[in-house]
Amino acid sequence: MSLIVQKYGGTSVGSPERIRNVAKRVAKFKAQGHDIVVAVSAMSGETNRLIALAREIQSSPDPRELDVMVSTGEQVTIALLAMALKDLGLKAKSYTGAQVRILTDSAHTKARIVSIDEERMRADLDSGHVVVVAGFQGVDAEGNITTLGRGGSDTTGVALAAALKADECQIYTDVDGVYTTDPRIVPKARRLKSITFEEMLEMASLGSKVLQIRSVEFAGKYKVKLRVLSSFEEDGEGTLITFEEEGKMEQPIISGIAFNRDEAKITVRGVPDKPGIAYQILGPVADANIEVDMIIQNVGAEGTTDFSFTVNKIDYDKAMKILQDVQKHLGAREVIGDSSIAKVSVVGVGMRSHVGVASQMFRTLAEEGINIQMMSTSEIKISVVIDEKYLELAVRILHKAFQLDQEV
Repeated sequence: MSLIVQKYGGTSVGSPERIRNVAKRVAKFKAQGHDIVVAVSAMSGETNRLIALAREIQSSPDPRELDVMVSTGEQVTIALLAMALKDLGLKAKSYTGAQVRILTDSAHTKARIVSIDEERMRADLDSGHVVVVAGFQGVDAEGNITTLGRGGSDTTGVALAAALKADECQIYTDVDGVYTTDPRIVPKARRLKSITFEEMLEMASLGSKVLQIRSVEFAGKYKVKLRVLSSFEEDGEGTLITFEEEGKMEQPIISGIAFNRDEAKITVRGVPDKPGIAYQILGPVADANIEVDMIIQNVGAEGTTDFSFTVNKIDYDKAMKILQDVQKHLGAREVIGDSSIAKVSVVGVGMRSHVGVASQMFRTLAEEGINIQMMSTSEIKISVVIDEKYLELAVRILHKAFQLDQEV
């Protein structure tokens, strides 16, 4: 008998019929003798509906009140799933994040999990219950409801598995695993049988929507066995996320192509080239809880420099206002922005032992007339910023150039 944590996304529980199907799947595992904890998202479209409703009242909804509101989506799902399980003759209990005591920090709309009290869940498991927990949410030390940001239900599932020391965490979604890239853009994209935590972490951070980055961080840190599966297929092995590619004599150079449309670029021009200027630019941005991604600094003429960086599009207007407010203090000539960019990345642990990946990537893009605006690298990835209109073309030609459409 194993302890399994299963997470089901919004499309998996998008209707009463799909919730009944999830209940049947859970019942099958329970019948095999496993203890089951289920983390669920809100029904598909519900979170967007609630956010839109909030914006009808307040153009920029208060973060604390927004968390109170959007967390109700998961509360509906856990109750419905518990009912469906009871209808099949199983014992089940549903819990909100606050009831389980998923303790988070107080960063509303993007909180981080601090600890989980597993005592109540263990007692229910020992008494034969299926435990159903609301994903995406928790509570801070003052008792305020918090949410974990988009995709936070993945993080909830993995964090529950870590706290309970589960044998496996299964992430059920609308795809049957992790692919070399998005099959909607490249029909020849392949499902990977396995991928390393390092690669998955890069893929998630670079725009892959299969798993939220914090869920991969949790799984790697606590050595949680993680598997991505389709909730719409009865059978299938999905993609195993592990520390090493077992059974492979040599790792492929590139495992996947990731991309992100949700970035914007900000450039501060004509900044005095002196110590501390980077902090003066990025400090106020960090204080506003805005994450910065790629950074480039170019030394210009007459002792000035141009400083460029990227942020998420949802933070673009806020970041622009911050930089415009401090422009005079910096002595900068101007602050300009561009929200029509995209980031494309090649990822693979095999890059450590192979040279020429960057030159092949740059040559492939150049041959199609795609200009690179910014770039960054690590041991296992190369990312470039390009004009958003060339995104899909770039993904297709890079996928072909690195032979990812061929079976390994």
